[in-house]
Amino acid sequence: MEAATIGLDISKHVFHLHAVDSQGQVAGRQRLRRGEIVSFFSSLAPCLVGIEACATAHHWAREIRQFGHDVRLIPPAYVKPYVR
Repeated sequence: MEAATIGLDISKHVFHLHAVDSQGQVAGRQRLRRGEIVSFFSSLAPCLVGIEACATAHHWAREIRQFGHDVRLIPPAYVKPYVR
């Protein structure tokens, strides 16, 4: 996956990932289990990762930063809810 920016929605068991390329086009969407996050980001080229700030966001930000990604925590007031 060639992603410039990744939005990561973290929850208790399943994480949802939305990736866009440098032109803003959707590069991919995935559902990852908790155990798959580290292996996924270790194999990905460094990019910008946005995570909504919550209880475990700081832990996951540290884990993802180890692989050279630029992780930014977004305050919940600025996160748009998913609307289908």
